[in-house]
Amino acid sequence: MKLTEENYIERDVSWMLFNRRILAEAERTEIPLMERLHFLGIYSNNLDEFYRVRVATLSRISDYVGKNSKELRQRSKQTLHTIAELNAKYSQVFKKTVSDVFEGLRQKHIHLLSEKELNASQKEAVKKYCLSNLVGNISPIWLSSIKGVTSLSDDSIHFVIRLMKGDGQKKGSHKSYAIVEIPVKKFGRFVQLPDEKFRSVVHHYVMYLDDVIRCALPYLFPGSDFDQVEAWSFKVTKDAEMELDSNIQGVTLQKIARGVKNRKNGQPVRFIYDEQRPRELLKKLLVQLKLSSVDATLPSGRHQNHKDLMKFPRFDSPNGETFEYPRWPSMRPEWTMQPVLIDVIRERDRFLHVPYQSFDGYINLLREAAIHPEVKEIKTTLYRIAKDSKVVGALIAAARNGKKVTVVIELLARFDEESNIDWCKKMADAGIHVIMGVEGLKIHSKVTLIIAKKGNVACISTGNFHEGNACAYTDFLQFTARLPIVKDIERLFEFIEKPYMSVKFKELMVSPNDLRRELNQLIQQEIRNHQLGYPAYILCKLNHVTDEKMVKKIYEAAAAGVKVDLLVRGNCSLVPSLPELGGNLRVNAIIDRYLEHSRILIFANGVDLGHLDVGEEDGRYHQYKVFIGSADWMPRNLDHRIEVYSPVYDPAIKREARLIVEQGMRNHYRTFRSQEELYKHYKALENTNEK
Repeated sequence: MKLTEENYIERDVSWMLFNRRILAEAERTEIPLMERLHFLGIYSNNLDEFYRVRVATLSRISDYVGKNSKELRQRSKQTLHTIAELNAKYSQVFKKTVSDVFEGLRQKHIHLLSEKELNASQKEAVKKYCLSNLVGNISPIWLSSIKGVTSLSDDSIHFVIRLMKGDGQKKGSHKSYAIVEIPVKKFGRFVQLPDEKFRSVVHHYVMYLDDVIRCALPYLFPGSDFDQVEAWSFKVTKDAEMELDSNIQGVTLQKIARGVKNRKNGQPVRFIYDEQRPRELLKKLLVQLKLSSVDATLPSGRHQNHKDLMKFPRFDSPNGETFEYPRWPSMRPEWTMQPVLIDVIRERDRFLHVPYQSFDGYINLLREAAIHPEVKEIKTTLYRIAKDSKVVGALIAAARNGKKVTVVIELLARFDEESNIDWCKKMADAGIHVIMGVEGLKIHSKVTLIIAKKGNVACISTGNFHEGNACAYTDFLQFTARLPIVKDIERLFEFIEKPYMSVKFKELMVSPNDLRRELNQLIQQEIRNHQLGYPAYILCKLNHVTDEKMVKKIYEAAAAGVKVDLLVRGNCSLVPSLPELGGNLRVNAIIDRYLEHSRILIFANGVDLGHLDVGEEDGRYHQYKVFIGSADWMPRNLDHRIEVYSPVYDPAIKREARLIVEQGMRNHYRTFRSQEELYKHYKALENTNEK
């Protein structure tokens, strides 16, 4: 099948559609108000990163003039045009939704005030806050002194300030312009004013820091004789795609550090400004900042960086009403509370499904390995690391206790490069053997190996070993002592340390080695089984499906009659409604309180009737295959990263993995909330174990 505009959705257009689904969550009136604000913040944050990375890349391609690049340039330009159209359309929905949510909060006595809405006592409180905190931390720069945009912080909010004496037109009157950066990192985006009580009801008041600064404008220019001072906000988004200079001499760590530094000088890809600014001011700003050539020059409201809505102050109403989801405390499976976890894993395979179940089970295993006299060595991969990482703390403790500890850390984890460089130094100082990636390949796999005298154990995860992520992302961790899998993980670390070696994996599916080929074989087997009349289906949970070859293979399976159910959170280039697929392809998605992140693959694996496992649970009477791992179905994951899928053999864990995907395929926000049902499921398991 040839892919066309009718049967293949461009990756970046698909991403816009995904982000629109997040915005749709914010529109839903049955969701608590603070959660709606949270979704608005996520939508805005996603869009910022999308422009910094994907739009920047498309812009580069569309500007590139090279041999045989005409078709690629045209495709990129068309995608940029579509993105611009969708962004303009969605921006109107976003603006209305923000207004609706703040109106809902106002009705609950939570008021977002501008500088023009303050009463006398509030004006006094704001003045005191400005003089005590802001004035000494804001340093205006005259616009005429700024040569281009490189001196401005990426993705920060700035004010352009116009100072006028007289009307700026008559003799003796004049205008000056200055720029200040809003100090959000130091003071936060929102300032809470004193509560006030009316008729026994407490009213809460909040201001954007921007609007508080508007009240402080006269104090920022001491000694000036201007009689009008006004400010309008703007934001510049820069290209965040880091280009490492291959000519730079030195180790990988130095290259990455240099690349991160250069990112701050990235080319602008988007300029957002307050649409109420004077016309001549916009022109002057664009010229002085050298932004005239930026394609994405977008008018907006008076406030930028709506990602800060995720940090809006939290309040409860006087009658006990909460404006957030009820808390779902993570549960601790019974096996994670046993005295010696290594022995428990040796008994049989175990799993954790975070955040429903506590990530502490993994951390406790590391802590145990750090002091257990039987443990000789620990090896793990780290992609993103929490700020005060308990994981790294346990690894450092192990090294200090004389264990040999090897950590493979990916320095090219986007936007975490600086943090990962710092962690490299800390771990190396503690005696940990740090491997800083593989040249030309991102290490995205999430595996841990504990080498012990009486038998090794391993953990394969679908997500990062990161305590923060484990509270917000749904991920699946499998713990095993099965010798064939553990041996393959040993080979994986050998391959990472010596990527020039030829390594064959018997149990794991590993990219860029054989993952693409093995996925094709699994899908082809389902097609063959269906033709033979055996059970055949494909049931997968992924974050993204955009790889053209995989899209074609999925279409081939569905067209052949194989039932294909895909739970895809983000980018999805598939068009399930194509008539030639006969209704055999279904795609669903979940946008809810947790970010869906686990990757689970299930294949029917129908077998000859004479060899059916009649004892298989749930009456399906065939031995389906289950894999969990780190890879999405995108070219980068299949061809340019070290990724791992591990088979799942334990019947109980296979059941759990299939339950997750099947519940997700039923998900519909009006009739069935799969995350809520899964939480109830794990709560019931916990209650059963307690009895």
